[in-house]
Amino acid sequence: MQKVFKFCVVLLLGFVSFSGIAQDTIQPVVADSLYREDQFYVGVTYNVLLNLPSGANIRGLSGGFQLGFLRDMPINKKRTIAIAIGGGISIDQFGQNLFIGETSNNETIFRVLNNVDYTRNRFNTAVIEAPIEFRWRNSTPTSYKFWRVYAGFRVGYAYWYKATFKQSGNNVNQTKIPEFDPLRMAATLSLGYNTFNFFASYSINPFFKDAVTTDGEKVDFRTLKVGLMFYIL
Repeated sequence: MQKVFKFCVVLLLGFVSFSGIAQDTIQPVVADSLYREDQFYVGVTYNVLLNLPSGANIRGLSGGFQLGFLRDMPINKKRTIAIAIGGGISIDQFGQNLFIGETSNNETIFRVLNNVDYTRNRFNTAVIEAPIEFRWRNSTPTSYKFWRVYAGFRVGYAYWYKATFKQSGNNVNQTKIPEFDPLRMAATLSLGYNTFNFFASYSINPFFKDAVTTDGEKVDFRTLKVGLMFYIL
């Protein structure tokens, strides 16, 4: 009996000592009432081409990839409404049958490729952009899973662009297009739950200014991007 008593005492002392150590090393979670939803974002989209000339349409791969960072600035006491600004990059490819080339007089050619055999006709851009968002979410200081609706605007500059055309025995790479407008502006919408969110972006200004096809039709090339946006705290 005495041995059992000693064992119980030792066990109790050990338990008390462990509890004290645990309380010293494991701190309770303290809710941050001034939390922010500062976020890195990564998105993938399918690019729908709009306002193309008659006979022009999507051909081949047309998609995009974007990433960046947004600084969250809550504007109400509950911190469920905020404004966010940031910076990022967007890389896009537009596969279509609108040929963009150049004459011997350095004049740009915009031609719809009807009844023409080719293997590739794409227009690619790389844009540095500054997103601005008005945000609503039902987040709390202790929850990282919440519903969100972010509406915003992006202004960017296309520091690189290229039109590529390939067919048997003929390759055309156009990197100087005077009609191209490097200033890119778009309205954006992101909504969803937790990490996965639906994303859409609409081009406010056309890609080309004062551009017409060989048939005399205006080229009012714009895009609607739809896809998924992933937010990472």
